[in-house]
Amino acid sequence: MKTYVPKEGEVKQSWYVVDATDVVLGRLSTLVARLLRGKHKPEFTPGMDVGDFVVVVNASRVKLTGRKWEDKRYYRHTGDPGHLKEATARELREKTPERLIRYAVWGMLPKNRLGRKLLSKLKVYAGPEHPHQAQQPQPIKVKA
Repeated sequence: MKTYVPKEGEVKQSWYVVDATDVVLGRLSTLVARLLRGKHKPEFTPGMDVGDFVVVVNASRVKLTGRKWEDKRYYRHTGDPGHLKEATARELREKTPERLIRYAVWGMLPKNRLGRKLLSKLKVYAGPEHPHQAQQPQPIKVKA
């Protein structure tokens, strides 16, 4: 038997829209990472980009369980010595809610050039509006 590996032009990439209203962040990010990777397709190949584009709307209305709004911390570094910045999940949601989902999905993707390419196919918006209507994204429901 031979393993089928699709060529670059053979892969059809679809667009999906996911509503993050009252969805737990972990459940949402696993679904989004799966769609970006292409693991839901029979022609999935680990080293290739066979995934789809994902648009996440209402990112500011995502949920976290327990005390994670206060306890979960996000760190970033400016590059200057001693300039490590820290923010709680609540502060991050109030300032830039898109980053909350982007960080969670990035943690589930490969840490190489393929992962960076896959992350560029993720579009996150804080509100219900998005500029991707021309691509006719199909709605996906997240299982509770």
